[in-house]
Amino acid sequence: MICARGGYGAQRMVDLLDWAAMRAAGPKVFVGFSDITALHEAFATRLGLVTLHGPMAAGADFVKSTRAQEHLRATLFAPETVRTIVSDGTALVPGRARGVTLGGCLSLLAADLGTPHARPSARGGLLCLEDVGEETYRLDRYLTQLLRAGWLDGVAGLLLGSWAQCEPYDGLRALLADRLGGLGVPVAEQFGFGHCEDALTVPFGVAAALDTEAGTLTLDEPALS
Repeated sequence: MICARGGYGAQRMVDLLDWAAMRAAGPKVFVGFSDITALHEAFATRLGLVTLHGPMAAGADFVKSTRAQEHLRATLFAPETVRTIVSDGTALVPGRARGVTLGGCLSLLAADLGTPHARPSARGGLLCLEDVGEETYRLDRYLTQLLRAGWLDGVAGLLLGSWAQCEPYDGLRALLADRLGGLGVPVAEQFGFGHCEDALTVPFGVAAALDTEAGTLTLDEPALS
């Protein structure tokens, strides 16, 4: 399933799904981002499925972007050709790390804490974070909540995507460095996924290697089989 759009209400949908029927139906393709993060997390915890954090069909950025279309198409139909995802970003904290990919929209991950479908932590994972239209103090609140809850304890590395309609990145970068730099793990910034033009498709639930200085995420195996 390729989501047409995100938006408020995805959290409500989670409690209406027939998980037994979905499990019996077997693995399916699922693509989306933004508030769809709530569904990514539920599919991971309830079904153990690999899902795709990628553009949505009705998104203006996707409709106008050949790069986003081609990367999603390759991930869906020739996944072996996109085992290495290359970004134009840089290293907020240099280094290399290995783990299983997860994440999504920061505000949704914070809101998911304590719910039946939330994973206990991001331990051992390569956590992808992005958001849209949030004031810096609110992003600070979400990150601090994840830190205080211990949800980031043991995370292997982080990939930071877009922060569209937030404070200009030069100012936001100081907050990200302050809240995430102390974790002592590699952090890649401006990796090119989320609410941005030419958004990359990033598989969740796949073991991978992150190299923040090269700006690459290399999957151990194709996202789909």
